[in-house]
Amino acid sequence: MAGRFYPPAVLVMVCVALSPAWPQSDDLHPLTLTEAVRIALEKHPDIGKARASADALKGRIREVRAQALPEISILSTATRWRDPSLLNASGLDNFPEELREALVPSPVNLFDYSISVKQPVYTAGKVGTALRLASVEAEGSLAEIDRAQQDVALDVVKAFYAVMWSERYYELVEATQQQRQLHLEMARTRLKNGVATEVDVLRSQVAVANGMPDLVRARNAIRQARSRLNYFLVRPLDHPTAVSGVFEEKFWEQQDLEALWKEAQRRRPELQRLSIALRSAAAQIDLARAESRLRLDFASTYGIMARMPENLANPQFARWTVGLNFTLPVFDGFRRSGLVWQATANERAARLERQKMEQQVRLALSQGLDNLAAARETVEASRAAVNEAERVLSMTQDNYKYGAATTLDIVDAQTAVSLAGTNLLRGLHDYSVARAELKWTMGLPPWE
Repeated sequence: MAGRFYPPAVLVMVCVALSPAWPQSDDLHPLTLTEAVRIALEKHPDIGKARASADALKGRIREVRAQALPEISILSTATRWRDPSLLNASGLDNFPEELREALVPSPVNLFDYSISVKQPVYTAGKVGTALRLASVEAEGSLAEIDRAQQDVALDVVKAFYAVMWSERYYELVEATQQQRQLHLEMARTRLKNGVATEVDVLRSQVAVANGMPDLVRARNAIRQARSRLNYFLVRPLDHPTAVSGVFEEKFWEQQDLEALWKEAQRRRPELQRLSIALRSAAAQIDLARAESRLRLDFASTYGIMARMPENLANPQFARWTVGLNFTLPVFDGFRRSGLVWQATANERAARLERQKMEQQVRLALSQGLDNLAAARETVEASRAAVNEAERVLSMTQDNYKYGAATTLDIVDAQTAVSLAGTNLLRGLHDYSVARAELKWTMGLPPWE
């Protein structure tokens, strides 16, 4: 059967349709810490939820503002009815029978349409207080957005540094494993030359075998750290996200706890939210007290009512009302006092919650300074230990070549280098994370 010819454009379309969905180039290039935070702030659901709550409160403000505006309605009814009320009148039996028969009602139609206007005139400050309360809650929603952004940013910073640590830890473990493999080859060469024993080779083989689980765990740590970072970036968990950056080693200059506390008071979203909660509670008390005060409303209607449809445009059938309604609650079953009681309790709870949060922030600032100091000391000590351990390993390897050291000496030296490198890497990671957490506690961007 003769082959069919397909135009090149069709072949290209088929290849594109059958090819897998490759990640975009923006998703493949290594991310810096700033880029990772930016992506998370744009995509993470927690921030979207906070913004949605803020939008809902904007609608709440519009709803409350409507209480101060006129309410206009158009009403229309069409009724067919029969009313025997006259036949039920007392003394009707004294009327002549002919008259009683004439009073028997017949069903009639009644058509009605009207427009009504209602306008609050005086509410004892209830509407104004409700508007102030809604505006305060709207400010609180903005603080919630800041809080969500701060929390997500801190999580991204931790996940980013975790990926950096896991990748560098894998490089460290792999380098240690390569050293063990080189030493194994050296031991085998010395055994062939008759200057080493079989025990030296076996010990080297055991050291290489014992290092394999460390490599497996290091690779698994990279996968887990990358999956966590992808979660905050709203990417597939197995996405090959690459990172680019260095651990933060800049010295933290401000050591005055009171200065840090003043900065946290000014910037921390949780403290701002609790201050707004206090204002909201005070507004709720005013709103509850206004429940039992005098209220004045204006109400007016204008329309036409007629039995015959052709009279619905006749102004002689018009009806209208204009009135002022005064409402003064006298007894509401203690509802108002219950509302005031609840609002007062909420204000007291908000004040206590702010005091608790202030103590927590002070404690976190103190712990943050301690963590920074401990991590920095660890880095300095570990960096010196790495240099010394590498020097010892080099000297031990030279001694082993000339028979002045054993395989156990080599293994001990390699273990010391690996441990010192791991401690240095952990110290750098902990210092970077502690610095970010301290910035977060102060209400500053933790990634800067």
